[in-house]
Amino acid sequence: MTGRRMAAEEMMSMYLSEKIMKEMRRRRRDFHKYPESGWTEFRTTALAAQILESLGWKLTFASELIRAEDVMGRNIDAEAERRRAIAQGAEPLTVARIGEYTGLIAELDTGREGPLTALRFDIDCVETEEAEDAGHLPAREGFRSVNRGRMHACGHDGHTAIGLALAELAAEAREALRGKIRLIFQPAEEGVRGGYALSSAGAAEGADYFIAMHLGMGLPTGHICGGTHGFLCSTKFDADFRGIGAHAGSEPERGRNALLAAASAALNIQAIAPHSGGATRVNVGRLDAGTGRNVVPPRAHMEAEARGESGELAAYVYGRAKEIIHGAAEMYGVEAAITKQGETVSAASDEALAALVAEEAASVKGAARRDIDRAASGSDDACWFMRRVQERGGLATYIGIGADTAAGHHNDRFDFDEKAMDIALELLFKCLLRIGGRR
Repeated sequence: MTGRRMAAEEMMSMYLSEKIMKEMRRRRRDFHKYPESGWTEFRTTALAAQILESLGWKLTFASELIRAEDVMGRNIDAEAERRRAIAQGAEPLTVARIGEYTGLIAELDTGREGPLTALRFDIDCVETEEAEDAGHLPAREGFRSVNRGRMHACGHDGHTAIGLALAELAAEAREALRGKIRLIFQPAEEGVRGGYALSSAGAAEGADYFIAMHLGMGLPTGHICGGTHGFLCSTKFDADFRGIGAHAGSEPERGRNALLAAASAALNIQAIAPHSGGATRVNVGRLDAGTGRNVVPPRAHMEAEARGESGELAAYVYGRAKEIIHGAAEMYGVEAAITKQGETVSAASDEALAALVAEEAASVKGAARRDIDRAASGSDDACWFMRRVQERGGLATYIGIGADTAAGHHNDRFDFDEKAMDIALELLFKCLLRIGGRR
């Protein structure tokens, strides 16, 4: 074993205590019980801020950076969400400090010259109702979601808890580090909304290294991928159809049926032809319409997404979807308005940084398999940060941390093996020591 490796192992045994691991699990279960969807993460942000400040990290709330024109898909009652967050344990003064936009950036300056390493942790949940039967571990053990229609069904509760545990480790190991460490606790990853706003505001500005990570990703516990490529570009959009209501029995001809226009659009959007240039995806995920059985439906609301393995392919799908929506509206004599709710680009991990991660994974307890790179099967707005850092000469990677799951991501029975958090924490800390450790 090399001298550098021995030093790293000694530091791990010194700092990576059972107390930190136990607290990480407790926090994960707490975040799971109180999930918050995109742009409503006032409780999560407030709790993270209090923990980070107590550890000596310098905080910048997202509201201090984000420009209103860069925000997508923020359709919330902010005051109601703040009241809920406080009722669920957030400290009122900290909630007031958050401002309009959730999320925060924490930075630790070691006081010694060295690289700036930035890590992104997403904090929001999925908008779905969580399973409540005893076969579902969170329900059985008392940390099932208490917020109706909201659930941590993608592992972001674990990501947040890992980020806070890493902050604790880095603060304790400050004398063994050099340079700066920046932790980005990002809101609204679901629907790819928060990454653009924060990256455009410079949240990762100046970073020499950028790391994002995700639990699960179809990989079993113990399988680590140092990097990821092939993220799909994605556009999330809503379409609102406005018709004219009328009595469906006595004068149906006076109506303009928004439901039929939306239904026609939905069917034809799903039939958009694939492209010879590469992979594309399209999905109409929600359709609400009408007011009653005897009323010609005067309104309809659609939520959909378009994806492609390049910006051009995603634009092709989105463009065809817009044409179909307006064509269906014209056919039924209604009006249609389309609103972009989220967007992300593609990115690929830098091989050098991905290889570094895979090398460090070799000595991580519980890591049974490691790969340098794998293909993604979805989208993530961490790609905005990755691209920004890479365009300015830095290195970026997106790590896959395998975790056995009870069901697939975004399923109402999703839950992950918490041992994967231990693996992720040790790996990330070893990467920090490798990148910014004192020599």
